[in-house]
Amino acid sequence: MSARGPGPGGRLRHPGRAGQQGVRYVDFVSNKVNKNVLRAGTITAGTALMLLMSSPAFALTRDDGDDPGPGLSVIQTLGLYVAAPIVLFLIIAGLVMAGDRPRKQAKSKS
Repeated sequence: MSARGPGPGGRLRHPGRAGQQGVRYVDFVSNKVNKNVLRAGTITAGTALMLLMSSPAFALTRDDGDDPGPGLSVIQTLGLYVAAPIVLFLIIAGLVMAGDRPRKQAKSKS
């Protein structure tokens, strides 16, 4: 018996020839890779389709009752979306730290 075991069909392989197991292994990996590529492509296509369907098709046409106000300046935008969350975070963190401070215990007279 060969060190590598019997070949295809139960026959012993010639020790100097390459076995066919490598071809089957590559084929097995290839099928698995193809399945993963197909799955990734399907998810990507589905995600792109959902994004396209959710985008506003007629964004330039105003709807009934649509009355947009004036746009925000750069300072107002930075204040609203950068400074306000930072200040809110600092206030909440300060309140948590103040509530977590150890309290002084009253001395008991005996």
